[in-house]
Amino acid sequence: MNIIIPMAGIGKRMRPHTLTVPKPLLHIAGKPIVQRLVEDIAKVVNEPLNEIAFIVGPSEQFFGKEIQAHLLDVAAKLGAKGSINVQHEALGTAHAIYQAKQALDGNVIVAFADTLFRADFKLDASMDGTIWVKEVEDPRAFGVVQLDDEGTIVDFVEKPENPESNLAIIGIYYFKDGASVLREIEYLLDNDIREKGEYQLTNVLDTLKNQGCKFVPGKVEEWWDCGNKNATINTNQRVLATISDEVLVSDQITNEGSEIIEPCFIGKEVKLVNAKVGPYVSIGDGSVIENSTIENTIIYSYAHIQNASMKNSMIGNHVEYNGSAKELNLSDYSTQKD
Repeated sequence: MNIIIPMAGIGKRMRPHTLTVPKPLLHIAGKPIVQRLVEDIAKVVNEPLNEIAFIVGPSEQFFGKEIQAHLLDVAAKLGAKGSINVQHEALGTAHAIYQAKQALDGNVIVAFADTLFRADFKLDASMDGTIWVKEVEDPRAFGVVQLDDEGTIVDFVEKPENPESNLAIIGIYYFKDGASVLREIEYLLDNDIREKGEYQLTNVLDTLKNQGCKFVPGKVEEWWDCGNKNATINTNQRVLATISDEVLVSDQITNEGSEIIEPCFIGKEVKLVNAKVGPYVSIGDGSVIENSTIENTIIYSYAHIQNASMKNSMIGNHVEYNGSAKELNLSDYSTQKD
């Protein structure tokens, strides 16, 4: 089994945090989104992994040697070869996947690194592929699938203006024959077949379906978006609430008269002084929280928070904050005193 992880986007809707870090590397409950995604897929697939191919953007600021080394280490810890593949220009989902064409061979899972999920599924070897979907209230912003009476996918529609289905494609796909996907992507590129200016994976899926391939929908129990601040905080909450196999509170913290209301993630060398932390709080390594009440919030590493009563907030790395604001969204290296 190969896994392809397109993650070249930097996440404009997540600014100011993605001014310094690409969205897939923002932390949820103490781990980068992309790392959680890959580990979750490895658990549910329950098959040996051959290659995990990460597709990154060309920016050295966001995808430099340190980040690439971390991604390769994620793959190695799962027993797989890791590869770094660069998408030099954002030309759509099919174009992104093509950058890792060497991994489009045999059984392949493609998972876009801007979402997390909770599911208990088995791959149906009798089908040519599985497209994971979730019912949504307004499917116009998504690719959607339409099903026949037997539950087989009969149509793929990219961001429909008048949707006939509310089954949104969440960005996770299984293909039994990766080579057939590669062949159809190459056909799009060679013939410059675009939709809304980009080479779309939904066009590839539609062609394969018309050639007789049978795709079925996979249902997820929960689908957690990381598209903006509030969605990311909610995802952090849901992940903390469902983790059962990780140590969330480090034994290398200093607690001086503070209360921790679980579930929380608290990293190494965190110092809590006369603080009330939780529930649903993530605090990165080396941060200091003094005389504060923190709830439902993500605080990254080496931040210093004083005299705050804070919830529904995101605080970047190396932030200095002293004040009483209820809700904040501060980027890395910010300093604010009320």
